[in-house]
Amino acid sequence: MFTGIVEERGRVREAGRRLVVECRTVSADAEVGSSIAVSGVCLTVVDRLDDALAFDLSEESMARTTLGALRPGDAVNLERPVTLATRLGGHLVQGHVDGVATVEAVDGDGATVRVRPADGLGRYVVGKGSVAVDGVSLTVAAVRDGTFTVVLVPHTRDVTTLGGLAPGDRVNLEVDVMAKYIEALAGIRG
Repeated sequence: MFTGIVEERGRVREAGRRLVVECRTVSADAEVGSSIAVSGVCLTVVDRLDDALAFDLSEESMARTTLGALRPGDAVNLERPVTLATRLGGHLVQGHVDGVATVEAVDGDGATVRVRPADGLGRYVVGKGSVAVDGVSLTVAAVRDGTFTVVLVPHTRDVTTLGGLAPGDRVNLEVDVMAKYIEALAGIRG
């Protein structure tokens, strides 16, 4: 379980089925078997190098997320899992990406981002609700015409990969798990 509060922006050293990410903060106490959110995707550490962590990607992760498109040099958002003593600064994020969304517009020097969720995910996004975009916990500012808008404060733009978003970019999207549970409990089928 994660909070969507990014601890570090890592740099991809190797991409493909074996993903190696250079990082300092997140690797400080990571061990083989530890869970780390990499741009919102919960991955298991399979090797710990001096200044990097290695992860093996499944076919599912390659197909359902943006991780399969990463290249050496790309930046990724990193977060260690919460502990019982951790403050929950964002919202409950599982690291189970629901689908890939597309950035439709970026306005105000990157402060406002309009995103089109993958088919079927828009029903889980509500105004003033929570979403995780590339692992970053965000509040939905508005929902309109099959898209949603988020507003990025300067700190978020500076310390995460979201500050560099452009129209057409693909991002990992995790909708609020509460909406999915409510739908399942109510017997609603989308």
